[in-house]
Amino acid sequence: MKKVFSKPKFLKENAFHYCAGCGHSIAHRLIAEVIEELDIRGRTIGVPPAGCAVIAYNYFDIDMLESPHGRGCAVATGIKRTLPDRIVFSYQGDGDLAAIGTAETFHAANRGENITVLFINNAVYGMTGGQMAPTTLLGQVSTTSPPGRDAVLDGYPIRMSEILAHLEGTKYIERCAVNTPANIMKTRRAIKKAFQYQMADAGFTLIEILSHCPTNWKMSPIDACRWVDEVMVKTFPLGVIKDTKTEG
Repeated sequence: MKKVFSKPKFLKENAFHYCAGCGHSIAHRLIAEVIEELDIRGRTIGVPPAGCAVIAYNYFDIDMLESPHGRGCAVATGIKRTLPDRIVFSYQGDGDLAAIGTAETFHAANRGENITVLFINNAVYGMTGGQMAPTTLLGQVSTTSPPGRDAVLDGYPIRMSEILAHLEGTKYIERCAVNTPANIMKTRRAIKKAFQYQMADAGFTLIEILSHCPTNWKMSPIDACRWVDEVMVKTFPLGVIKDTKTEG
C-alpha cells in the first residue's frame, strides 16, 4: 500500500507562495513536524524575517512576531527574556542574517541567548531578484555580479556558522541541507536537537540550512538540488560545526 504523507498539524491550509522547487517549503514542514513531535506548539514563538519568508505567519499555526530586516535575533532575544518559558526561534535568510543583521546575530550568539536560529542559506538575495549575498560563491553569477563573484572586488563568501562557532555563547551549530531525502531527514533531526537544547536552557543554537533557489540560480529544480551537492557544499560543508555537549 502506498504511504500517504499527511500535512503536519501546525501548518495552516494556505498554499505556499514560494517558487517551484524552493527549499523554504521543505524547511517549513520540518519545523512544523518537530513542533508537533515535541508537543511545544503552545510554547513556541517564531520570528519571521523580511525576505522570501516574510509571510511565514500565513503558514505556521503558532504564535509569530514579525521582525524588521536583520533584527531577528534582537526580536527573539526580547521575546525570550520577557517570556523565558517559551521556545523562541528566528527564521532568517543569508542576506538578513549575514549582512544587515550581522551585528544582531553576532552579539546574541556571543551573549549566549537561549534562542534557536534557523538560517536559510541559498547564496543569493531571493525576494529582491537574486542579487549577490554575503554567502554567494566565488564565480557565482548574480544580478549584481554578472561575471561571477570576484574575491578582489567582492570579497569571499562568509561562513557564518564557522564564525559563530568560535564564540563561547554558542552551544550547538550544524549545517544541513534540504536537497535530498537523506539530507532532509538530517535537517529534521538537527532542528529537533536545537529545540531540545533550548528547552534544556543550554544557550544559543543555530541550524544553517542550504536551500536551493532554482528561480534565481536560473536552473531547473533538479539541477538546483544537484548543484547543492556538487558545488555549494564545497564552500559550505555539511555537518556538526559545534556541539558543546559532545566536546571534551
